[in-house]
Amino acid sequence: MHNVRLANPGASVEAIQHHYDVGNAFYRLWLDPSMSYSAACWADEHETFVGAQQRKLEFHVTQARAQTAPRVLDIGCGWGAWLKYLVDRYPVEQAVGLTLSQEQAQWIDSYHEPRIDVRLESWSDHTPIEPYDAMVCVGAFEHFARPEHSDAQRLAGYRAFFQSCHAWLRPGGWMSLETITYENMRRQDRSRFLLENIYPESDLPTLADIAEATERLFELVTYRNDRADAERTWRVWLHNLKAKRAEAVQLVGEEKVATYETYLKFSIIAFHIGNLGLPRMALKRIDRPRP
Repeated sequence: MHNVRLANPGASVEAIQHHYDVGNAFYRLWLDPSMSYSAACWADEHETFVGAQQRKLEFHVTQARAQTAPRVLDIGCGWGAWLKYLVDRYPVEQAVGLTLSQEQAQWIDSYHEPRIDVRLESWSDHTPIEPYDAMVCVGAFEHFARPEHSDAQRLAGYRAFFQSCHAWLRPGGWMSLETITYENMRRQDRSRFLLENIYPESDLPTLADIAEATERLFELVTYRNDRADAERTWRVWLHNLKAKRAEAVQLVGEEKVATYETYLKFSIIAFHIGNLGLPRMALKRIDRPRP
């Protein structure tokens, strides 16, 4: 199968590990028990955080039509929350997860689930042996472009990603995509603090970027902007981190904990005022794309 490769498609292994390999014990202090590191999906104001995270996982199962999919791919699978949820509840035969974080891969390996295949691999290096029936990409697309990229370079990278996804999916396949986007702000106004201290070598897309990059490859069937869910999630994370602050300092030090507190506060404000959005999209493969 055809796979488009770029020399520099996004954040490097070192940049990804700078954030995600801070330590599993650290993240366990403030994430939910499933270790979902993306926005929850609340049904109402009374639902628990754990319940809202489970709802998010099921939401992406439904969006990707993965309930009966034999082979599924999770691009940027994190600590494997969605993969574990899927194999525990549905008759999937193989659930492949891609991550560049060694800590995340070790965490997923600890499940000892033979149907989960986690790979320390970038999407740009992935070559499946046969097509997938469904795909998800939740909270990883933010790492697929770099701040120094020009508009043309950024769009070329995004286009290459969706070309690869199109090649990997069987005809009629679906993909569920969730990503943070720039909304009511300009790219040049992005936070230097976040770029340098939290997400080096990473830059957010706009909704227009995604629309252009998927043109004639995927049909955008459903779209929702759940930035209120993102704001609420980041508030819970900050509350949890503050409640376990002493333990967190013991694990990673005062400076790192303070950096994460600032990151979470910045994000809460940005989601609240609409500078950042959280699109959740169901994409259906166009089986005969026009040139």
